[in-house]
Amino acid sequence: MSPEPKALRAWSGEFGDRYTERNTASADAVRGRARVWAEVLSKLEGDAPGSAIEVGPNLGINLRAIPAVSGMELWALEPNASARAKIVEDGVLPAERVFEGFGHKIPMADKAVDLAFTTGVLIHVDPSLLETTMREIHRVAAKYVFCAEYFSPKPEAVPYRGETDLLFKNDFGGLYLDMFPDLVLVDYGFFWKRTTVMDDSTWWLFRKV
Repeated sequence: MSPEPKALRAWSGEFGDRYTERNTASADAVRGRARVWAEVLSKLEGDAPGSAIEVGPNLGINLRAIPAVSGMELWALEPNASARAKIVEDGVLPAERVFEGFGHKIPMADKAVDLAFTTGVLIHVDPSLLETTMREIHRVAAKYVFCAEYFSPKPEAVPYRGETDLLFKNDFGGLYLDMFPDLVLVDYGFFWKRTTVMDDSTWWLFRKV
């Protein structure tokens, strides 16, 4: 049996706890993320998603921001217990809509939500689980798939907070298109930290056909 990937242990354990402690859902951060989602959802005028799951929300900055620009029903899948507790304690989502786990096993039915998305999460998925994770995200999405991640034209492992095997840049948009013939690109772009209060990242929005 192959050993459990380092990333699974890290994000569900103390490393993930420290990440949660470093992050804050400040008013500026939430406003910046609302700006992000207003831009993304403007691409879907006429067929806006009614529900969504975020895979790996941590303490839920996206989930706090989306209600400012959309009335969609929100769900979360998060491996870290302290982050899940923060989402529930702060009233971001009810406990029954916050699942424990990683993206390679999403406890939802096929096409359970209109939109499935990640922001800064695929970069932290061990390469051995990346395809499975992306297939799960695609599986539960009825209409749309979205991701915002660090871009590299080829797979690139990057040291992260003194650790190896915890951050991997890639062309995630290209991977989605190569993997799923039923996805078409709606739009793509770049989120600039100075205006979004999130890490500089490339984003892609896909529609299922």
